[in-house]
Amino acid sequence: MLELSESQEVVFAGRYTAELRALGEVSAVYHGEKFSHLAQPEPHASDHLSRDGHVLQKGTMSRPALNFLRPYLQQASRPLRPEHARAYLALQKRFTQSVAAGAYTGPYDVEKQKRLEHLEKVKPLGKYHPRLVHSSDVQNLSVRDFNAKYDGIQETQADIVSVFGRVRSVRLLSSKLMFLDIERDTQRLQAMVELKKLTPQKNLDESFKNFKKVARIGDWISIRGKPTKTLTGQLSILALDVPQVLAPCLHHLPEKIDDAETLARRPHIHALTSDEPGDVLRLRALIYDYVRTYFIQSGFLEVETPTFDVNAGGAIARPFETVANELSNTPIRLRIAPELNLKRLIIGGQDKIFEIGRVFRNEGVDNTHNPEFSTCEFYEVGATLPTVVARTEQLVHGLHTAIESLRSTYFPTLAAPEDIDFTHPFAQLPFIPTIEKSCGRTLPDLSSPNASEELLQLFNELDLAIPPNPTLPRLLDALAEMYIEPLCKNPTFITQHPEALSPLSKSFVDEATGQRVASRVELFIHGREYVNAYEEENSPFEQRRKFMQQLDFHTEGGGAIDESYLEALEWGMPPTGGWGCGLDRLVMLFASKKRIADVLPFGTLRNVVSISKKK
Repeated sequence: MLELSESQEVVFAGRYTAELRALGEVSAVYHGEKFSHLAQPEPHASDHLSRDGHVLQKGTMSRPALNFLRPYLQQASRPLRPEHARAYLALQKRFTQSVAAGAYTGPYDVEKQKRLEHLEKVKPLGKYHPRLVHSSDVQNLSVRDFNAKYDGIQETQADIVSVFGRVRSVRLLSSKLMFLDIERDTQRLQAMVELKKLTPQKNLDESFKNFKKVARIGDWISIRGKPTKTLTGQLSILALDVPQVLAPCLHHLPEKIDDAETLARRPHIHALTSDEPGDVLRLRALIYDYVRTYFIQSGFLEVETPTFDVNAGGAIARPFETVANELSNTPIRLRIAPELNLKRLIIGGQDKIFEIGRVFRNEGVDNTHNPEFSTCEFYEVGATLPTVVARTEQLVHGLHTAIESLRSTYFPTLAAPEDIDFTHPFAQLPFIPTIEKSCGRTLPDLSSPNASEELLQLFNELDLAIPPNPTLPRLLDALAEMYIEPLCKNPTFITQHPEALSPLSKSFVDEATGQRVASRVELFIHGREYVNAYEEENSPFEQRRKFMQQLDFHTEGGGAIDESYLEALEWGMPPTGGWGCGLDRLVMLFASKKRIADVLPFGTLRNVVSISKKK
């Protein structure tokens, strides 16, 4: 009976032969890259052969070999013995590893090919990704926990611990001593691997040499050893065993990448070669956590509303459209804002609610806009505009203070905003008076039917660029962009917008200008919008009038009145205040980034699409 041992493994003849001719007659012994085969019987004429002449599949005239290994093919096979089962499982395991090594390596360039050949010289590729097994007699610590626990030691400890991480540095000091730096979760640890201090075991010298051959920057390795301090005082782990490769890196890991196309198509490489992407993620997480905690501690309930909708209301934007196959191919849209559904919850009896989520607008991609973005909206029954303004000032000022107190520890690569004073109360600029003062002209009656024509005349007189499809809202936005937003370096509220710009807010006649304006504010910082807040329109009659007015402003001539929302208002919506805040914009602000792509882990929609494209 054939005995399997560590030094002698049964493999398939010709590497991929499906069955051996006869157990004990043919064996393949793996030594480095060499196979030794005993003589095989001559193949039958109906046998299928591999390129090297080995039998891959027996013909119909030939009797199946190793019937005890495949008893289900043999009706007259004798009972399966335990040793036969062990041999069969060993064959299966070896076959799986061999196939994985040869058939599933995927496309590769010269560099990857050399790396694969290098690894295969030491052991089959299928053995380089073992399951992670934690021993009960060893402390399994993260690099962070190891550094925290043993930072103050002065000599080698008796504790036996296990850590793993990605190799960031390999230094060979001699043929019997090497140092490695491993990294995990932004923490680094030095590992000292010295041959004479490794636990004696069979083939130790060869295992140590093999590890030195294959270990390189980018590999994930596991080390079992003792905490120690080097002569220079550096905390290290003194290896007791040859480190185990958990996942080899098949590509050269550069120190830095400047190529924009590579960074766009391979964000994982960007994260491996720069600390900045990780710092941006931590900054984003802090902002989300702070905003969420602020509202929860203020008595708000966090809720979720549907991402899919039929009408996609709550803003003026082009939605993404799809079809619900299970609903008779009903056209549905991705939401452009959660606003209307949140207000439905207010009508249904909720008092203070907020939602953090994603919204989608099928529009342009530029430095400050992406079709998919994150937002936070809150609604509070009984809140007036001054209440909402005070909440906004409190939240933004507190967020700034929290971020700056943690910047050097958690995201040191990100620069703080410069020359911005977050002291509150924030400045306020009324929309119409500020424009009139800046341009030296009085705006026409913006509620009149010919308001758009009169504004176009004003644009011509002032020699201003006319926006595409110059509806009344677009003309007013263009004036604000030119005359108000540049004045908002420090946090500034733009107030009292014309009613045409705010169909979902309450409105009134401003005594100073005689214009009908909205009970609304926008927070701008450094010329960029961050918050849009107002007292919500709760009259179903006024809301219908404003919806009908907005139909005239749709650029494609489409749009529809959301009758279901109007019906909900008819049940009585209490006086309510609320706002929406772009969270990606906040990350840009506190990371000092001018492009939204720089704070999204996978970039804008253009970057996401490019990831799937071939080189």
